[in-house]
Amino acid sequence: MFFTLPTLFTWARIVAIPLIIGVYYLDLPTDSKNLFATALFVLVALTDWLDGYLARKLNQTSAFGAFLDPVADKILVCAALLILLELGRVDALVALVIIGREITISALREWMAQIGASRSVAVHMVGKLKTTVQMVAIPFLLFDGPLFGFISTRVWGTWLIYLAVVLTIWSMVYYLQKALPEIRAKAR
Repeated sequence: MFFTLPTLFTWARIVAIPLIIGVYYLDLPTDSKNLFATALFVLVALTDWLDGYLARKLNQTSAFGAFLDPVADKILVCAALLILLELGRVDALVALVIIGREITISALREWMAQIGASRSVAVHMVGKLKTTVQMVAIPFLLFDGPLFGFISTRVWGTWLIYLAVVLTIWSMVYYLQKALPEIRAKAR
C-alpha cells in the first residue's frame, strides 16, 4: 500500500518540506517569502486531514500509511520550527521541547511495539490537540504580519506555540505514565 491515494498525499507532505524551507532562500521581499511559506504550510497541513479521510472513505488504510502519516507530521513540524528558530520567531527552548518530545515519544512507541505493548501508548486526544495547536501556531508565526489588517499573527502565533509547548509536555507525561506499568513489568 505504498502508492494509494491517501499515501500519495502523505508522501506529498514530506516532499513539500524542502519547498517550504526553500522559499526563504529565494530573492524575494520578506513579506512574500512569509506569505508563500505560510500558504505552502497550510496546504500541506490540510493534506494530513485529507489523507486520513480518504484512507477511511476509500477503505485504503494500511500499516504503512499508519506509520508514515505521523512521521510526515513530525518532520513537517520540526522543519517549520527550525525555520522559525532561524528567523527568531520561536525560542530555542520551544523548539527543543517540541522536537525532544517527538523523538522521545517516537522512541517510546517503537520500544513498546517491540515488547508487544503498543496499545498502552496509542494516540490520545491530548496528542491530537497538541498537533492541532501546533498546526495553527506555525502558520501564524510563518506569516508574521497583520492578518485582515488587525490580527497580529506574531502575537497569536507566540501564544499558541506556548500553548502547544504546554500540551506537548502534558501529552509526553501522559504517554510516559501509560507506558510506565509495561516498563516496570519488563524491567523485572
